[in-house]
Amino acid sequence: MSPTNWTILVILCCAISFTIASDPDTLQDLCVALPSSGVKVNGFACKEESNVTAVDFFFDGLANPKVVNNTVGSLVTAANVDKIPGLNTLGVSLSRIDYKPKGLNPPHTHPRATEVVFVLEGELDVGFITTSNKLISKSIKKGEIFVFPKGLVHYQKNNGDKAASVISAFNSQLPGTLSIVSSLFDSTPTVPDDVLAQAFQIDAKQVDEIKTKVAPKKT
Repeated sequence: MSPTNWTILVILCCAISFTIASDPDTLQDLCVALPSSGVKVNGFACKEESNVTAVDFFFDGLANPKVVNNTVGSLVTAANVDKIPGLNTLGVSLSRIDYKPKGLNPPHTHPRATEVVFVLEGELDVGFITTSNKLISKSIKKGEIFVFPKGLVHYQKNNGDKAASVISAFNSQLPGTLSIVSSLFDSTPTVPDDVLAQAFQIDAKQVDEIKTKVAPKKT
């Protein structure tokens, strides 16, 4: 086989490999989630199409700012498949995040999705950390967009003296959120104190103090 033919063969094999590795297209017009079915699949089982209505595709929960009443100063309102059954198998969802002045959306990850934020009001300092521990950060304001790559630790901080809000878009119907602080200091059962003390180079008393402060945030 000539070098040219070998090159073509390699390119074709790579193309086929990438195609197989990508998410498959949906095989029907819609698959409205039916959590009550109890069927365990990668997503939810489908509701009978004859029972589907417009309500399955509607949600008005992101229309207005929410009252933020917690110690971190931010509140996330999700519009995922749990709230909009019609999102099942479609691979998209939204959230609204409202921030008090100086409010923080603490460092966290979305294991199943990339996130894009669009600033509705205010200004935010945002950033994510790569696997080589490089911080990519920027200040963004109303009308601007910032992207947080899938699975990377990221945050948003309102350093202004006015409230701020963003709309977040995800390429997953249920992106999941793993809070770094809560997962380490408020898990069930708890991470052993000696593990946390050694990891953060602090003593057991300091671990207990952090747990005491973090635990009340669980909702």
